[in-house]
Amino acid sequence: MTVDVVQKGSVQIITMAGQASTQSFSRTFLPQIANAIDAGLRDENTKAIVLTGEGRFFSSGADINAFQQSIDEKNAPELIRELTGVLHPLLQRMRTSSTVVVAALNGVSAGGGLGLALACDARVGTDDARMAASYAGMGLSPDGGTTWLLPRLVGEQRARRFFMANEIWSGREAFEYGAIDVLVDEASLLETAVGLATMWSSWGQHTKEATKHLLHVQTDNDFSTHLDHERTLIEAAGTTEAFREGVAAFLEKRRPSFD
Repeated sequence: MTVDVVQKGSVQIITMAGQASTQSFSRTFLPQIANAIDAGLRDENTKAIVLTGEGRFFSSGADINAFQQSIDEKNAPELIRELTGVLHPLLQRMRTSSTVVVAALNGVSAGGGLGLALACDARVGTDDARMAASYAGMGLSPDGGTTWLLPRLVGEQRARRFFMANEIWSGREAFEYGAIDVLVDEASLLETAVGLATMWSSWGQHTKEATKHLLHVQTDNDFSTHLDHERTLIEAAGTTEAFREGVAAFLEKRRPSFD
């Protein structure tokens, strides 16, 4: 099986195994990966997803042999349009869903695989993790949301150097720059990622969805517009059962339970 799904309580662990990690962005494997993530996002019993790879690769990006074939057949733009037509809507759904998505970076994330990692709500990595854009060396411009997502994590100029110098960051470098949130040893990777996903996904559904949405759009709004947006969403939160539970838990000096 190339995409393995395991349920651990309210957390779904999706592993891109074998060629799904080494040729993630191909006609064969990208739909499988997208379908697995979409199923997790739709599952009412799943509050969080942990996305990981296998061996030396988290997700290494495109099938280069398929690129060569598309060049030979003079239909490269059609292949790229087909793949981005699957990837881009997936990234949008990940960013806007109330489901928390955590990347457990076991190895290389490159090209579209880097975009997949950056679109997650958090990244846990090991020293063996590597981040690479790889587009410049292929004669391509960046894709997968990487030029939107990475500057928001590490700053525009560091991201500019990353793309223009075609850099490869180690797990330690990515952690120090802010592209990885938690750095752990290999043995602790999944346990740490699941623990983080469990904690982040323990809040009320409106809280998670609204928080992700507000953070996603904040750079597109002026301050006054964003304040109005916040007001609309917090007013809506005031009608939820989670708000009722949160207030009661505070007054009763206990931890709230948002089931």
